[in-house]
Amino acid sequence: MDHLEHCDLLAGEVERFAVLVEAASPSMSVPSCPGWTVNDVAFHLGTVHRWAEHLVCVRAPSRIPSSEMGLDEGPVDGKWIRQGGAALLRTLRSSDPADPMWAWGSDQHVRFWSRRQLHETLVHRFDLELARGDHPSAAADVAADTIDEFLANLAAAEYFSPKVASLRGQGESILFRATDTGHAWTVELHPDRFEVRIGEQPATASLSGEAVTMSLVLYRRVSLADTDLDVEGTHGLIDFWVANSALE
Repeated sequence: MDHLEHCDLLAGEVERFAVLVEAASPSMSVPSCPGWTVNDVAFHLGTVHRWAEHLVCVRAPSRIPSSEMGLDEGPVDGKWIRQGGAALLRTLRSSDPADPMWAWGSDQHVRFWSRRQLHETLVHRFDLELARGDHPSAAADVAADTIDEFLANLAAAEYFSPKVASLRGQGESILFRATDTGHAWTVELHPDRFEVRIGEQPATASLSGEAVTMSLVLYRRVSLADTDLDVEGTHGLIDFWVANSALE
């Protein structure tokens, strides 16, 4: 998927999230975000949209804290979510995706933000659906892109997700296989880093199943034990990865 495709998908996710916010009590607990309520998740996502919009608008050469932007803080409701999402989409769609700028991940260009905000919004939509007792869904190719984007940027997330620094080993490897799309990723653990390779390689352990379910597990939104994902090889290696890889 390219920049504009990510923007189009993001537009749909903003609307889905706004509808869920409007249907829920602001004080309802969101178990997949421990300690947070619907209002907390909505405020976080609406603020992230506004933060990302400003970064892209000015082609920020380095990180600008949201606290320095004077962002609109609400009231937090569906209208506020839609306003922030619409502004973000206008800026993204009018920008050259190849323009260089700061990003916390590996792709230091505008296009990082269309992809990142799509998956940020999708995962938080999952959060609200799980809080309602619903089973989250997404197109298989979008869910596979969620996994791909997560793995591509994970090493760079160490500064705000310190457990990522624990993802080391002595050559062990994990295969993640999305059975409904054919996508596969192999992660190798080294003493000083981990390396993600696209495609299927021989592995110490493997995790296989539908892309949506795998994305929920990798983002630590549901427990692996509560899914039908198939584990082969060293089960503890999968548990180790999941415990230390979630973005915080």
